[in-house]
Amino acid sequence: MRYGIVILPEHRWPVAREHWRRAEEFGFDHAWTHDHLMWRWLREEPWFGCVPTLTAAATVTSRIGLGTLVATPEYRHPVAFAKEMMTLDDISQGRLVCGLGSGAGGHDERVLGKRPLSPGRRHRRFEEFVELTDRLLRDQETTYHGHWYDADGAWMLPGCLQRPRVPLAIAAAGPRSVRLAARYADIWLTNGTPGRFDALPYRETLPLLRRQSAALEEACAEIGRDVTTLRRMLVTGATVGGVLASAAAFEDAAGLFAEAGFTDLVVTWPRDAHPYKGKMAVLERVAKTLTRTGGRPTAPARGTNSPPWAAPPHSTACVT
Repeated sequence: MRYGIVILPEHRWPVAREHWRRAEEFGFDHAWTHDHLMWRWLREEPWFGCVPTLTAAATVTSRIGLGTLVATPEYRHPVAFAKEMMTLDDISQGRLVCGLGSGAGGHDERVLGKRPLSPGRRHRRFEEFVELTDRLLRDQETTYHGHWYDADGAWMLPGCLQRPRVPLAIAAAGPRSVRLAARYADIWLTNGTPGRFDALPYRETLPLLRRQSAALEEACAEIGRDVTTLRRMLVTGATVGGVLASAAAFEDAAGLFAEAGFTDLVVTWPRDAHPYKGKMAVLERVAKTLTRTGGRPTAPARGTNSPPWAAPPHSTACVT
């Protein structure tokens, strides 16, 4: 099992900087931040940009993977976005993971005056977004003409440090998005039930997560892909609750989700208030189990695709 942590982009940099540094010191394999113009309950609270935040985080860390959780088509165009991802991969020396999702049609769209899309149109837009982003990050020059996006001679030089491109983590819960993940993703990402924030105790979410995982296996079989070439990442806290209730709960959850086939478990940095209210002391105790495993690799050499999340995993947490 590999472990990650989400750090919300809500603090001014002198405070945020220490969170990113500590995430690496704690021994997490990867760290993520949300990509929104504003976000749900915190839309009237301080909120900073995703890509600048990750860029700054890359300069104060050296080993931990860094990722978008998740970038969506709601306010991004693949050409400009891919250029940012290529640049961030270079600045981080090959530690970037590009997380993508279809978007939930919330404040990011409304603030731009966009009309809500039907689920079907939203998914078709996401298919184009993923396909074009994949091509842009792989190829030096791309021309593409779709229903939602166009690219006419888009050059992407010098290219991603990681080859054949920055790894893609695709958020997918429904059958169509799961098939998309099976085709393009290096990491399949789920948080349980998308769009909901009424977290169930983590043990109660296992039947749903097993069904989603089985759907991924079926989608891979349909296209002849070996499902073991995908990592399976669970982001907890929104609909999968209680993982950071105590260090013992974290140990129990890590073991259960590993048995269910998940390779990566992600928690959120505890906040003083809703959402993600929690105790820093619990995270610090969990971190002691991570740092005991040791042996984190440095960034990969150019021309390889061995980012930090592909390193030999931690053993299941053992809290004492």
